[in-house]
Amino acid sequence: MTQLPLRAQLATALGRTAATLSRVTGRGDGSVIGGRVGLMLEPDLLRKLAADRKLVLVSATNGKTTTTRLITSALQEVGEVATNAFGANMPAGHVSALSQAKQAPLAVLEVDEKYLPEVLDTTGASVVCLMNLSRDQMDRAAEIWLLAQKWQRALTGTDTHVIANCDDPLVTWGASTATRVTWVSCGQPWKEDSWCCPRCGGPLDRKGDDWACRECSFRRPEPAWVLDDDAVIDPRRQRWVLDLQLPGRANRANAAIALATAETFGLPVERALPRLREVRSVAGRYTTVERDGRSLRLLLAKNPAGWLEAFEVSDAGLPIILSVNAQGPDGRDTSWLWDVDYRILRGRPVYVTGERRLDLALRLHVAEVPFQLCETFDDAVVRQAPGGIDVIANYTAFQQIRAEFGRAV
Repeated sequence: MTQLPLRAQLATALGRTAATLSRVTGRGDGSVIGGRVGLMLEPDLLRKLAADRKLVLVSATNGKTTTTRLITSALQEVGEVATNAFGANMPAGHVSALSQAKQAPLAVLEVDEKYLPEVLDTTGASVVCLMNLSRDQMDRAAEIWLLAQKWQRALTGTDTHVIANCDDPLVTWGASTATRVTWVSCGQPWKEDSWCCPRCGGPLDRKGDDWACRECSFRRPEPAWVLDDDAVIDPRRQRWVLDLQLPGRANRANAAIALATAETFGLPVERALPRLREVRSVAGRYTTVERDGRSLRLLLAKNPAGWLEAFEVSDAGLPIILSVNAQGPDGRDTSWLWDVDYRILRGRPVYVTGERRLDLALRLHVAEVPFQLCETFDDAVVRQAPGGIDVIANYTAFQQIRAEFGRAV
C-alpha cells in the first residue's frame, strides 16, 4: 500500500480515535463518527484510502449488508479485507472502514443506492454488485427509476466489472451501459415496482423469472450463474448445493451474487462456498437472543420487499413482535406499510410496538389481523410466555432492540 500523505494520515488517526471513543462511551459502534471526523480534516480522504486497493461495491435496496458480509467472508480466503460490517453505507462509513484496515489490499463496501455513483467515481472500484431495486424511503431516495438511471450513467465508460441480477428489470437497465457484466439469475419475488419497461415504458411480459418488453427489444439477458432452489449453477453448468446457515431464499440469492463476485478474484466455488456456510448472523440479523426464558429471533425489514422476505423465514407457529419507527434513516413516510400484505399473520399472536405503532396498528386493523398494542418493546416481550418469539423491526427500531442486547452480532 502507498503511504498516505501526512494530512491524510492525521485525519485517519483522529478519525480512529473518535471511533474508539464512541465505542468506549457506548454512543455507537464508531462506524460513522470516525469517517466524519476524517472527512472534515481531509475531504478527499476516501479517494486516498481507496487508492491501490481492489474494491467491491455492493448496492441494492435489500440484502446489501448480508451480501457484503458473504463476499468479505469468501475473499478472506485470499487476503485481508476491509469492510463496513455494520452497514454504515455512506462515504463517512466507507472512510471509517478503510481507516480501520489501512493495509488490507482488498475492500468490500456496502453502498447506499443513492450514493453509488459518487462512491464509484471517488474510489474507481473494480467490481460493483447490483442486486435489486424496489421502493424504499421515497422521501429521501426519490423514484427508483431515477436511481437506476443514475447507476446507468455512473457505469458508462468505466472499466468496472458489474455483477448484476438479471431477473430485476431495473437492475438490468441500470447495469446495461457497463462494458463488462456477469449476469446472475437470483430471482425477484417482489415485482410490484417493475411491471413496465424502464427503457420505453411499455408493459413487460413476465413468466417466472424471465421477462421481455412487448414494445422494444429490452429483455432479460442470459445469465451465467443461476440460483436453482437450494443450489447455484455456475457458468460451467456445475451445480453447487449452498447449505447455508442463513435462512431463506433471499440469502441464497445473496450467496449466488457472492460466489459470482468471488470468481472475479480467481476464487473458485469450492474455496469460497465453505466460508459462506460459516456465516450465521449479520449485524444482528437472524440472531437469537435470550431474555427471561424467551428466545427472540431478530429479523430486519425496511420496506415492502423486505417484509416479504422476513415473513418467508418467520415461523408461523410462534408469536411475533412488530416494531416500526420513522426516523431519518427509516424515511419519515410510513405510507409503504399499505403495500405490505399482512394477512399472512392471521392466526398468530401479534404484538405491535415502536414509535409509529399506531400507523402499523391501523394497517393491521384494515387487514383484519388481530393484534395487541404495546407501549414499549419490553412490554411486548413480557406479555409472552417462555419460548420462541419472532421479532421483525425496521431499521432504527431494529438497532434500538439490538442495543438492548449488547449489539448482538
